[in-house]
This record gives sequence, C-alpha cells and structure tokens, in this order.
Amino acid sequence: MAVSAADVSETSLPGVKKALDKYGPANVEGTTESGATDNEDDEDIDPSGSEEEEESEEAKRLREELARNESKKAKQPSLVAKSSVLPDMNPWDDEKSMEKLEKRVRSIQAEGLVWASSKLDPVRYGIKKLQIQCVVEDDEVGTDTLEKITAFDENVQSMVMVAFNKIQNPL
Repeated sequence: MAVSAADVSETSLPGVKKALDKYGPANVEGTTESGATDNEDDEDIDPSGSEEEEESEEAKRLREELARNESKKAKQPSLVAKSSVLPDMNPWDDEKSMEKLEKRVRSIQAEGLVWASSKLDPVRYGIKKLQIQCVVEDDEVGTDTLEKITAFDENVQSMVMVAFNKIQNPL
C-alpha cells in the first residue's frame, strides 16, 4: 500500500513538536533561516588555513632528512653525457694536402671537445678522405661546432657525420 504526501499531514505525524535547534547533535549551535550560524566567533576562523600551526616532530624529522639527502646529492659528482663522433671530410681533388686539413680541423678547440685518432681512407682515383674521431660533451659542444669544418671550403668539398654514438657512463 503506497502512501502519498496528501495522505500525510503535520497533525498525523506522531511525537512531540520541538524547536528546530533541538534536533541534531547536542553540541551544534542553532542556525538561522538562511543557514548561517548564530556564532559570532567566525572572525577567528581563517578558511585559507594561513594560521601558523605548530610543526609536528614527524614533519621536522622529515624536513631534516630531506635536507641531508639534498646535501648528499650535491656532493656527488654528476654524470656528464658524452658522445663519440666520426666525421668524414672529402677534399675537392687529389692535390689537396690532407695533412694540412687535419691540422686545421684539430685547431678547432672548444670546452668539452677532444680530438682523437684520424685516418685517411681511399675513395677513388687517388683521392683520400679524412676521418677524425672526437669525443664531445653533449651539454658543452653541439654539432654546430663541428660544422666549422665546412668553413675550410678551399680544402673540404663536403663533410658527413658517419657515426654519432652516445657513450654510456659507468655507475
């Protein structure tokens, strides 16, 4: 049997009628018609939580531990990312001095650039290309530094990066 709202009236509900502020938990203050509380101590409450609160011992301990870990990280040497690069330089003809070209290429100096071994590889018709191995620190030297080799255009016809390998640092 279903009961509709029309069947129930205020007079038909059992119990004694109480004031609205008497319902609910015992320690809750009454509210007005708009729902605002009657308590005038609301000015003491900061909803943003910007009041300075006492820091717990656990929070202090965690902060000190984080500071110790940060200082340990700062003392450790950071790993430097390095790459091994092998450029090929092709001359215009067989009459160009590849030894002079090698000296000019090695004259390019930069922080984080180390020139290594070199070799002359035959191409054809007596022409040899120059290969020079170098190691670069990735943060210090970019490929634009190695592109300076093409500025020696009286000796270098073209330059190609044959190999560009990352060097893994041991941990």
